[in-house]
Amino acid sequence: MSEPVTAAKKSGGIRDLGKMFGSGSSGRQVGILAALVVIIIFFQITTGGLTLDPTNLINLVNSNAYVLILAIGMVMVIIAGHIDLSVGSIAAFVGIVVATSMASWQFPWPVAILLGLTLGLVIGVWQGLWVAYVGVPAFIVTLAGMLIFRGANQYFGNSTSVTVPSDYTFIGAGFLPDFGPDTTYSNGTLILGLIVAIVVIVREWRLRSTQRKMGSETSPLWVSVVKVVILDALVVYATLLFAGGRIGTSFPVSGIILGVLVLVYSFITRNTTFGRHIYAVGGNWHAAELSGVKIKRINFFVMMNMAFIASIAGMIGVARAGASGAADGVGWELDAIAAVFIGGAAVSGGIGTIVGSIIGGLVIAVLNNGLQLLGVGIDRVQIIKGLVLLIAVGVDVWSKKQGRPSIIGLMTRNRSALTDAQSGAQVNTRVDRPSVEPTDSTEESVRPQSTTPN
Repeated sequence: MSEPVTAAKKSGGIRDLGKMFGSGSSGRQVGILAALVVIIIFFQITTGGLTLDPTNLINLVNSNAYVLILAIGMVMVIIAGHIDLSVGSIAAFVGIVVATSMASWQFPWPVAILLGLTLGLVIGVWQGLWVAYVGVPAFIVTLAGMLIFRGANQYFGNSTSVTVPSDYTFIGAGFLPDFGPDTTYSNGTLILGLIVAIVVIVREWRLRSTQRKMGSETSPLWVSVVKVVILDALVVYATLLFAGGRIGTSFPVSGIILGVLVLVYSFITRNTTFGRHIYAVGGNWHAAELSGVKIKRINFFVMMNMAFIASIAGMIGVARAGASGAADGVGWELDAIAAVFIGGAAVSGGIGTIVGSIIGGLVIAVLNNGLQLLGVGIDRVQIIKGLVLLIAVGVDVWSKKQGRPSIIGLMTRNRSALTDAQSGAQVNTRVDRPSVEPTDSTEESVRPQSTTPN
């Protein structure tokens, strides 16, 4: 009897440890996060400590904020079963229009930003109509958009560079303002870190409280304590790094914009009916349609939202560079797509998270940064990035082709009391109860791509 009891205790301990990242957490994301930590440690050692140098970290956020922002919109597009190749061109076009509005039309920078956001929405409506209501596949629509808006960028700007006012550069190259007594750190960044640390504690407490009220299975208290301690330790460490940079720098404004977008869209995708419908459409469109999900409305939204997000990324890119040019946005869509797939999204749709995509984007960012610090040429950097993307997706696909369960699926199997409800996002023969719940499980639905309605 002792052996079964011991085995049960070990199994329970493993399950409890898995709950540290939440009942719906993705093992793939945990694995990618672990890979990110390993990559950071590797480059920290090989670069002699330059990777975690405060100045380098600040530059890392500033120079990669646009990719991470694009990944937020791209993951929603991919979850819905589409792809968007036009985001780099849209970002470039919005950027040149905004720069010209300030340089030539004398628009104040707040008005120019509103113009850019409105232009992004208009472009999104245009592409969303073609995809959702005309029925043209998103790949074709956005391929056309990539050509149209790249040409529009060059035509509108006469293939020249347009500088922007110094006030505007604050959103792409600015920092949290410093104030108060001299602590040798940026007080603004210290306060921001304190707020984040408190939010981590409050969020975990509210999660446990909600689970108890709903009668759901809760993880042991020690799991929550360890989780909070680890997360807050990371927050404190990161805060001290960003706050300890050279005088005049602190946490980048672009990083704050990124953080706000992550919070907003994470809430939409995980805590709203509309967000769950996005997963339902991508995971099993037929069941979603029979359950009353407005598929055309979902497809329209994800395409429109992607263009809106691209406009934000484009304006931040221009602000960081201090000017808009014909080469802006080149290859941005590829980095965003790579970030999403490295972060755990499924090629066939229905699977992926905002946080996972941010982790995937950070993997790319740290790889780029670390290899540059080591003096590796851009040619080899591109090769390494391509291999990372190929391996991240290929291993799971290969495993399933061998007749084994998906490696990612095994890692992401939900062990909480909500397992049955969340597993409904798979292909479900029970037409009367199709799933509209987001899930990180990657035992993917077999969705006929060629017959998917738009």
